[in-house]
Amino acid sequence: MADAMTSQDAQNAWAALVQGVRTGVLLTLRNGWPFGSHVPYVFGSDWTRAYLHLSQLALHTQHLLADPRLSLFISEPDRPEKNPLALKRMNLQGEAVILPPDAPSYAAIKKQYLARFPLAAPMFGFGDFALWELKLQDAHLVLGFGQAFTSTAATPLTWTHQRPEQQVGTKN
Repeated sequence: MADAMTSQDAQNAWAALVQGVRTGVLLTLRNGWPFGSHVPYVFGSDWTRAYLHLSQLALHTQHLLADPRLSLFISEPDRPEKNPLALKRMNLQGEAVILPPDAPSYAAIKKQYLARFPLAAPMFGFGDFALWELKLQDAHLVLGFGQAFTSTAATPLTWTHQRPEQQVGTKN
């Protein structure tokens, strides 16, 4: 029952999803249209900050340099025994900035990133790669049928159940 889920349940589900799924789809703007790229990520202390290690040679990086607005979509993997419409998934929106190597958080984020993706270590020596900080403002978390939650950067630990009357196009 969806109403039985608490904000803390949604928070726990978010944490489990991003721990269990190591990559997401980064959506950038290319000529005014969404452009998706598969990217590995790590999160900060909550969902409002995510970090990517990107090459400036990649199209998605060029898009972010031109327009920092983005969406990051994370979904549990589909499996034959699962209903694909009930997969746990999250969509985040915000903006991206390069995290300079002299930023106070850079060393800790790099260490966290390499702990999760040790094969990325050589790329930190390449001049065209940089850590990017995603400053995320809005989150939409779907945990199954009737279990959709939203959160904002103003209150990142509070997840509000998305009731049908909040959906666009729903008649009263």
